Amino acid sequence: MSVKILLTFDAADEDLERIRAASDSVAVDRAERRGQALELAADAEVVLAGNWWEALWKAAPRLRWVQSWGAGVERFLTPGFVASPIVLTNARGIYSVPIAEHVMAFVLSFTRGFHELIRNQLGHRWRYDIQPRELIGKTMGIVGMGGIGTELAKRAQVCGMRVIAVRRRAGLPAPYADDVRGPESLGWLLAESDYVALCAALTRQTRHLIGEEALRQMKPTAYLINIARGGLVDEAALVSALEERRIAGAGLDVFETEPLPDDSPLWDLPNVLITPHCAGSSLHSHRRLMDLFCENLRRYLAGEELLNVVNKQDGY
Repeated sequence: MSVKILLTFDAADEDLERIRAASDSVAVDRAERRGQALELAADAEVVLAGNWWEALWKAAPRLRWVQSWGAGVERFLTPGFVASPIVLTNARGIYSVPIAEHVMAFVLSFTRGFHELIRNQLGHRWRYDIQPRELIGKTMGIVGMGGIGTELAKRAQVCGMRVIAVRRRAGLPAPYADDVRGPESLGWLLAESDYVALCAALTRQTRHLIGEEALRQMKPTAYLINIARGGLVDEAALVSALEERRIAGAGLDVFETEPLPDDSPLWDLPNVLITPHCAGSSLHSHRRLMDLFCENLRRYLAGEELLNVVNKQDGY
């Protein structure tokens, strides 16, 4: 009997052919829309999930393994799915390079005043009334030192920055960081950092990690960068801090509600840079994802341990 694989996104023909080439024992379907996906899920054993619906795994009695398109997996972690024996793997590491570069783009834009210079350009104003700074000697604070945090630390050090971080397991190797501490030291990191980059998973413990109290611990000259999950930040508290200039600015790629509502105050704040949840986008990301899935498929068919297995209880 063949292993049925369902791709829940508008997969290219070459993606399907590459998966089929992995073994004569696999059959592949694709379904971007919910209704078609639920129908095809009836005999699916494996799902490569671009789109995901809670009803999908319930409609798939043979489902054994789900590969997430993304690194964050909070959308999967309903009580029933967590309690199920279905293995969940994520795309950890696939997007680390483009996201780290996206953070540095935010950082450099604020450091050199590009967020103001671009507004001058749009207004046809030949004006240079900003006070640009340099990165050398500044402190990059990284919350979450996984693949993205590590790639970011590497780039920050190259720019002459001091790199500090907090992570759940502070004792793990962190070759590009000058000081790594446990999550209880978040206040220390916020007070020390000129740029605070959120690279942590969204879990019950990290929801609204950055709220009113945390924002008041940051320097008034510091910038908050969020490329992880919008739920890490209390947006109402952030808007207040930005409007009152209690922090210097924010670079935001993710939001509590996406797309960001038209009436969000964040759109019009002059000290905010907004990108539409695209930090992981790259010409190379899709190839890396398919490389990971095909390697995991080989392992699955051979009965070997899969890469990037998520601890569904912990949420990452």
